[in-house]
Amino acid sequence: MKLKYSLLALAAPFIMNAQQLMTPEILWTLKKVGVQAVSPDNSSLIYKVGQVDLKTEKTKNENYFLNVINNQSSKIDLGKKALIQWDKNGLYAQEGDKIFVSKDSGITWTEFYTIGEVDNIVISPDGKKIAFSKQVLVEKLMGKDKYADTPKTTAQIYTDLNHRHWDYFNEGKYNHVFVVDVSAKVDSAKDLLERKTWDSPQRPFGGTEDFIWSPDSSQLLYVTKPKSGKEYSTSTNTDIFAYDLASGATKNLTETNKGYDVNPKFSPDGKSLLWQSMERDGYEADKNDIKMMDWKSGKLSNLTKAWDESVSGDVFWGGDSKNIYFTAAFRGTKQLFSLDTKSSKVQQITKGDFDINEIFADQESSLLVSKTDINHASELFTVDLKNGELRQITEANKDSYAKLVQGKSELKMVKTTDGKEMGVWFHYPPNFDSNKKYPTLVYCQGGPQSALTQFFSTRWNFALMAANGYIVVAPNRRGMPGWGTKWNEEISKDWGGQPIRDYLSATDYAKTLPYVDGDRVAAVGASYGGYSVFMLAGVHNNRFKTFISHDGLFDMKSWYLTTEELWFANWDLGSPWEKPLPKAYTDFNPSNFVDKWNKPIMIFQGGIDFRVGYEQAQEAFQAAKLKGLKSKFVYFPNENHWVLHPHNGLVWQREFFDWLKETL
Repeated sequence: MKLKYSLLALAAPFIMNAQQLMTPEILWTLKKVGVQAVSPDNSSLIYKVGQVDLKTEKTKNENYFLNVINNQSSKIDLGKKALIQWDKNGLYAQEGDKIFVSKDSGITWTEFYTIGEVDNIVISPDGKKIAFSKQVLVEKLMGKDKYADTPKTTAQIYTDLNHRHWDYFNEGKYNHVFVVDVSAKVDSAKDLLERKTWDSPQRPFGGTEDFIWSPDSSQLLYVTKPKSGKEYSTSTNTDIFAYDLASGATKNLTETNKGYDVNPKFSPDGKSLLWQSMERDGYEADKNDIKMMDWKSGKLSNLTKAWDESVSGDVFWGGDSKNIYFTAAFRGTKQLFSLDTKSSKVQQITKGDFDINEIFADQESSLLVSKTDINHASELFTVDLKNGELRQITEANKDSYAKLVQGKSELKMVKTTDGKEMGVWFHYPPNFDSNKKYPTLVYCQGGPQSALTQFFSTRWNFALMAANGYIVVAPNRRGMPGWGTKWNEEISKDWGGQPIRDYLSATDYAKTLPYVDGDRVAAVGASYGGYSVFMLAGVHNNRFKTFISHDGLFDMKSWYLTTEELWFANWDLGSPWEKPLPKAYTDFNPSNFVDKWNKPIMIFQGGIDFRVGYEQAQEAFQAAKLKGLKSKFVYFPNENHWVLHPHNGLVWQREFFDWLKETL
């Protein structure tokens, strides 16, 4: 019998026993499932289940061994060991400054190597070499490094851009990749970046996916952007380099491509290399393709060139080395696809109101994946490759869900002002009654070109919003992936144009529905979504009763001159000294429309958010107060563009819903 995984179907078994609605406290204490290591034959894996302690903000983790073939799991005690990898030579783990190896799936361990304080360890297939990363002081940018007799100075001295990025200031240290022979001491390791001002792994989010061994252990491939300072800030041109251990020579494998080249992976038979690639330099949301290189001949092919979507998710080699599996945004969800390496044919495997996020193991006729929807945090499932049927493997939050009454979701198609069809998610409160009228939140997604799907978040959590009695309207407006590459690109240089009109179209449509209280509608969002809130506040013509913006862009000129990744600003907006002046600084600049602000507004801001700096929130809050509007400013000094600390998350949710109670 085929399992149908709509949100309502998933919720149905629990309705009889459900007694609670989702709360911030329940949300933050839901257990999180994460895969640690997969056996080389994909027959078993080790995963962890973590749960936040709200008193200490610390996460307690438990590890489990899973037999993928019979789906039997058992708890495994790893002590203080952190797993590194699992290959034909054994299961590797780090504890302190030592690496250990287990030949019996983690039952017994023997010491393998003394590594010291390093990050991102990757052991070669032959078990004779180790690659790792660590930070290297390359530039003396700190006063105490430049002047040895001033150890207490706090001075930071810069002569170029990229002096701060995401949530940290450049202190002259860069992530470098090292290689060492197991027979030698770690202090003899070779620095592959040779003290250059480059990062590998890429900051701020790169990890072990940024460097891999060739199947014969003769070469190490690593990802870096071979640029620094101003050039780094204005370019997306990352490349994949191959270092040959025997000759010491380094070759740029992707030199001809000028955009992103990331996530290299060798096929199981070692004959082919794939990676994800964007063509245009400076365009961080360009179409993401899968490229493949014949490792022997160097012949290159773009396998998804003809596919009118972007490979925005995980990519995984099938065990036969003939098929590639990947996840991608598609029609308001994230689905699983297969790709034939010979024909370049793409086929959709899964369908439904959920997201398939990561792919972990291949068992001939099935894949092990992670899955979410707006009511459920990530869990492990198997997918039948023939029919797309899903079977749940882990149920970390079964007891919690049994106590919760959950709502349902519906994707409606709404006509836009230019005659197009736009997918709009409607998320309904638990025990929804279509004969009642509900206050409604129009959710504005960030990115601006990130997918709006069935994701599960501890901040923008649609289930929590719905549980508080709100209908959530989430438009897949212009700029969203999953609706064709043209739709995805139609936001660049038009931030305040058609995308904002798309939000207004979704809002106007929602107000025609009998269960939407048209007098009680709010606009909420973060990042570009926060910009959208600021923009809508000046052009909404009384459609909205209140607004909430998080890390939103308020004045585009001051934002351009304070943000760090300028390639993004240059591509999407243009610079404020171009002639003629781009619309981003005139027609599409929220600060130019403050005279029309007439409703309450609340503003959240992180203190170490260097993508959208503190000044944007301060300017908007000050403008609102000087206008005499009811307004509130919630500032988190230790948060970046997100909210990562549990107690801050609780305050964020409580202030969010308190504001809505006061003003909506």
